[in-house]
Amino acid sequence: MKRLMKPLALALSTTTLCGVAQAEELRMSWWGGDSRHEATQAALQICGERHGHTISPEFTGFSGHFERLATQIAGGTEPDIMQVNWPWLPIFSADGSRFADLNELSHIIDLSNWSAEQLASGTMNGHLNGLPVSTTARLFAFNTTAWERAGLPLPTTWDELVAAGPVFRERLGEGNFPFEAAALDATLIVLLYGTQSTGRSLIDASTNEIAWSAEELTAAIEFYRTLVDNNVVPSWEAVAAAGNVPLEENPNWTEGRIGGTYQWDTTYFKISDPMAEGEELVYTAMLSQPGQQTQGIYRKPSMVFAISANTEHPEAAAQILNCLMNEEAGVMALGSTRGIPASTAAREMLMAAGGIGEVQIDAQNRVLEGEGPTIHPFMEHPDVRTAMIDALEMFAYGRIDAATAADEMLIGIEAVLADM
Repeated sequence: MKRLMKPLALALSTTTLCGVAQAEELRMSWWGGDSRHEATQAALQICGERHGHTISPEFTGFSGHFERLATQIAGGTEPDIMQVNWPWLPIFSADGSRFADLNELSHIIDLSNWSAEQLASGTMNGHLNGLPVSTTARLFAFNTTAWERAGLPLPTTWDELVAAGPVFRERLGEGNFPFEAAALDATLIVLLYGTQSTGRSLIDASTNEIAWSAEELTAAIEFYRTLVDNNVVPSWEAVAAAGNVPLEENPNWTEGRIGGTYQWDTTYFKISDPMAEGEELVYTAMLSQPGQQTQGIYRKPSMVFAISANTEHPEAAAQILNCLMNEEAGVMALGSTRGIPASTAAREMLMAAGGIGEVQIDAQNRVLEGEGPTIHPFMEHPDVRTAMIDALEMFAYGRIDAATAADEMLIGIEAVLADM
């Protein structure tokens, strides 16, 4: 909370009344924790005063927010402005009609602060339905202290990581691993390895079709077995037997017996703060493989801000949205409660005010500069995730082979795509 005080104070000190011809009453909904709730309410008050509107806040935790919003959209009672999880866009607005087209409000919202790729990520059927609030990606983070104890330099390739597995066991003892990956983390490693080797995302974002052959997916699944067999990662069974403890609560991680991970850049402090004294976590470049076609960075909007297609006050809503995302008063009030802003103007304001730490800046640079194919929102669809995780778990337990696991995944994903 202390990190927010300086930006929030600056926002409050620079607030001025910028009334418009007609004051409107608006609603805005979002999910989050206490710090986000407090910052957003402050920002809405500031932006409302600047533009002469009143905005009623509607906030919850993440659990149940999808169902709440789905009910509102189905009944046409959704708020004027909404925080929307990026994967929900094709669920709510596959044809682009259920949210306002923000291109039509570009005389109010400065869209030049987003890249073409970022704008495309919020576009459904040619309609800009959502503006990315922040951009996140999975990055490699390694415990330099653990690797020093093993007498090894940090890896730059998958081959070097695989070779480190037996060394960690030999030099540091059983139960020491250079990396970790199970459940969702293991699934995303499979996706990364396959994306690097094929140069394509599993689901093509432009065609809404599966872009890998069964053989390509099988090879990526088999790579996970390579990691387990070479003591690179604890087995799925071992992680489950220990209770599937979150990484930040896992003593093997906090005490340095696991030397690396592949996580969202926004989780740095979450996973580094619990580490024992002397353990140091750093981000590194993406690991590479021979003949790879892309770095394969898994980059996506963490969430988007959208305006209801049913709002009676689209221009007023656009003024508030632009204030939150591009104007100094709103940006400073929100701070980094939703990650480092995707808007270049907002990011520069926060950096100049000291509202973003150096490690966050380094991570965000890696996120934005990384190269990889566009990620389809349905890669985050619950049924796609379930199909992949369930099949990979069966493979990890030895109940099916890699080819069967690939077939099961493809069947599950195709079922989701067929309902689009």
